[in-house]
Order: sequence, then C-alpha cells, then structure tokens
Amino acid sequence: MTRDDILKIIEEQNIHFFRLQFVDIFGFMKNVAIPRSQIEKALDGQMMFDGSSIDGFVRINESDMYLKPDYNTFCVLPWRNRDGVAAARIICDVYKSDGSPFGGCPRNNLKRVLAEAKEMGYTMNVGTEAEFFLFEKDENGKATTVTNDVAGYFSLDPEDTANDCRREIIEILEQMGFEVEASHHEVAEGQHEINFKYADALTAADNTITFKWVVKTIAAEYGLHATFMPKPIFGINGSGMHTNQSLFNVDGTNAFFDENGPLKLSETAYQYIAGSLKNARGFAAITNPLVNSYKRMVPGYEAPVYAAWSASNRSALARIPASRGLGTRVEIRCPDPTCNPYLALAMMLNSGLDGIKNKLTPPASVDRDLFKMTGAEMDEAEVKVMPGSLKEAIDELAANPIARETLGDHIFEKYIEAKEKEWDSYRTAVTDWELKTYLSVY
Repeated sequence: MTRDDILKIIEEQNIHFFRLQFVDIFGFMKNVAIPRSQIEKALDGQMMFDGSSIDGFVRINESDMYLKPDYNTFCVLPWRNRDGVAAARIICDVYKSDGSPFGGCPRNNLKRVLAEAKEMGYTMNVGTEAEFFLFEKDENGKATTVTNDVAGYFSLDPEDTANDCRREIIEILEQMGFEVEASHHEVAEGQHEINFKYADALTAADNTITFKWVVKTIAAEYGLHATFMPKPIFGINGSGMHTNQSLFNVDGTNAFFDENGPLKLSETAYQYIAGSLKNARGFAAITNPLVNSYKRMVPGYEAPVYAAWSASNRSALARIPASRGLGTRVEIRCPDPTCNPYLALAMMLNSGLDGIKNKLTPPASVDRDLFKMTGAEMDEAEVKVMPGSLKEAIDELAANPIARETLGDHIFEKYIEAKEKEWDSYRTAVTDWELKTYLSVY
C-alpha cells in the first residue's frame, strides 16, 4: 500500500480520525489519535511524541521521538463508523529525533533480527494461536472471574453463550483483512480460541497485537471482559499461545522439509529444534513474562513444563504437526498470550538459528507422556525442566548468551530491570492465601 492509496481511502470512506499505534517493550499497544487535518503529516513520519512517558523507553532529556508509519498496516476500524464518519489506524516504528531507529522499539528490534536471518538465507513464517477467557462484569463494570457459559472443548450452542460475541470478533477481523481459519470453545469454561492464517513474522506479530485489541474491544461491547491472562482461575486450564514457525529459503521452498529425511524433516529443521530446546529456559521470561505465567506452567494441564520435542506428543515443548511440504513447521507450545510477540518471535527465531549456526543435534524425540516420566528417565532423555517462577526465568534470561544480542542492550536491560521489580513486588506482597491459611491459626 502506498501513501496515495491511503489518502484515497481516507477520502472515499470519510475518515476523520486516525490512530498511530506502536508497542512498548512489555507488549502494550499505545496510540496517538490525530484528526484528519494532521493525517498527511503523520503519513510522512513527522508526528512527534514524548518517549519519556512510555515505560522502558527513554529518559526525560531524550524524550522527543517520532512515529514512522508502516503503510501496509493501514486499515479502517469497522466498529468506529458513526454517522458516516470513520476512523482508521496504522502501526508505526519509533525513531529518535536524529532520524535513526530507536533500539527500544520492539518492532524495530524484530525487523533487525529478521534482517540478520535473511543474510543467512532465511525468512520466517509464523502462526500464533492465542487463547482467551470471556468473563462477566460486576454491577460496577469491574471484571470478575465468573464465566458466562458452561461449555467445554468444541461445545456448540446453547452451552456456548459467548458464540455471538466470538462471531462478531471474527467478522471484524475479516473486515480488517485477517483470514480467519477456525474458531471454537476451548477446554475450560469461558475459554475461547480463534485461529487466523500464518504470515511473515513481522505481520504475524502485528496481527497478534491487533487480534488482542479487537477481542477486548468487541467483548466490552457485549458487556464482557476478555482477558489473555495465562491462569485466571486455579484448577482449570490456562491460556497459551502456541506459536507455529517455519523458515523458508530464498527460492520459496520450506527449509524444514526434506522428502527423504527422517520424519520428512530436513537437517535444518533438526538443528532449529535443537537450538530451540537449548535456549528454551533462556527465552521463557520473554515468552512467559508474568508471575502468573508460571501458575499455568505446572504439571497436570496442557502447558509444557519440560523442554523436549516430539512429532506427536502434546506434552512436549516443541511439537511437529503432521503437515508436510510447505506446511512443515515447528510448534513451540510454551508461550502465553501476554508476551510481547515482537520480542518473543525475535528470541525464538534466534534460538533456532543458534542451532543452525552451530549445527546442533537435538536429543531423541520423546513420544510418551512427559508428566509420567521419572527424574532418571528425563535425565537419560536429556529433558530439561522449564523455569518454575518468573524469578528463575529472569535469571536464565540474564545468563543466556544470545539474549542481549537478540534484544539489544536497551530492551535487554530495561526488560530485566522491570521484571525484577515485578517479581520483588509479588515476593513481598501479603496474599489472600496467606491470610486464609495463617491469620486465624497463628
């Protein structure tokens, strides 16, 4: 899409309001809203904002920053048309006042990592599967953990009373250019999943951020609260974001596919799997970024706790779906939907590339239930245990040899600093569990 294309759409659809969107290092979507009179200035990348007001960005004496729009992300917002007056959005990269890309912008960072992969001869395709819960609100409009259905996996009406909400989310996504492949009720009551077609890694990250925004927006119109929190309710399944990824060669062939290879996987695929398993503990703080993330990563549910791989075993961290040819891919099952997708994809890509660069060989696949294996059996199978807390994950990220290189100095340092504060706040908080367990006894 070109600048002229966008201006033509703005005129034809009577767009009077424009949102310039970007993402901070923790994956929160931010935006600057501008009127029609400022649209051409915005399209030329001349809109300035105060970067010191964004967590993890810059100090107050470095605050002037610019938003450079990516024309390909322009779209009209279907739910914002009021009396014939429409609104649109465009996703931007953050630049410094001297005209150079800001290293603390997650989107800039992913583009840098993808450019390095391209120098190796690879492009990355990604499909994300972000699960979410729909909860009722109380009389004050505050979110509860009360579900509005009693449905289960793949349930139909009338049990799935959120069906209308989910249907409208899909209609909105399709109007915004998504190719939605399927939707269904997930395992837990109130839990849902909507799957859309894979894309190149940058577009996939943009789509994931946009998807979460649309889900929350439309749910609110139905009086519901949508949450991507990994484990909102004890004792039931949490929400994950299985991430399907593949590398393609410059000639358009899938670098993971080999008709004559074991399981029809190429040597490159095995090396990528090996790199992913080697660095899994080190990227967990990025793919699973919250204290609450590690309430999901426990044995007994579907979230992977052990760094192993398999072509069939869904308890493994890395699974190889059955599709072959162009559809050959590795599904990394540990991420949850609260992660910053730009950072998560950068870390998972460089983890796999680490395996390719160093010609690593993965351990044998584990095709049995990992939750039933003994410690000795895991040691023999070279299975590593994923971090059990955010603190452990932060320490692993800080020690990981490829993390600083992948994230860049700014994001690496600011991210760890913020997550250490988050862990310390949790560590020192007095919880309801403690009060219920100890107050009357001691």
